[in-house]
Amino acid sequence: MPDLSRRSWLGLPAPLSVGSPCVGPALTPKTSPSREAIRKRYFPDVVLTTHEGKQVRFYEDLLMGKIVTLNFMYTRCADGVCPITTNNLVQVQKIIKDRVGRNRLGRDIFMYSITLDPERDTPDVLREYAKMHGVGPGWFFLTGKPDDIELLRRRLGFVDPDPDLDKDKANHIGNVRYGNEVLQQWGAVPGMGQPESIATSILYVDWPKKSARANPLTK
Repeated sequence: MPDLSRRSWLGLPAPLSVGSPCVGPALTPKTSPSREAIRKRYFPDVVLTTHEGKQVRFYEDLLMGKIVTLNFMYTRCADGVCPITTNNLVQVQKIIKDRVGRNRLGRDIFMYSITLDPERDTPDVLREYAKMHGVGPGWFFLTGKPDDIELLRRRLGFVDPDPDLDKDKANHIGNVRYGNEVLQQWGAVPGMGQPESIATSILYVDWPKKSARANPLTK
């Protein structure tokens, strides 16, 4: 498994900033050229399908205007990273349960897990996986076209610097990306870390609830 040193799991490459919350009101979708540049560079708006069978666009529907967590996984994981990470995120969801889910209920954090094996992990398979692990509302498992999944994996930085290791998907990086899309604050933590630490990191990029944008997944 890849080294999970701070250097290897810190947030997206420049120009994204990591960790220090922005002071002042959240930015509106059309007020920041840097936000648009980040969107074009890191967040391709590919079409994905949720474990509930709903088609969504990665940026427009899932990321734009939200606080999110992102990780890649398999439902059948050879090295045990995925079930441990999933179980940790279940605990994270319980810790921040009052913030995860439907925006109209004042909840503005959304969790996304993207399969690395889209040909096997169909929406039905992902739905059973989510049910087996006790996943709650506001957390969506996603699949899509293999080329789109690979594009997301690379753009989001889930890539091993050693090309030989990167080709071996059994050595996939078990990190959790978290971020506030509006404030352009992004970082990452090891998925096998302590759930309390993961939750604290996510809440570090918090923003006023009034800025939360409705999520089409929960309409």
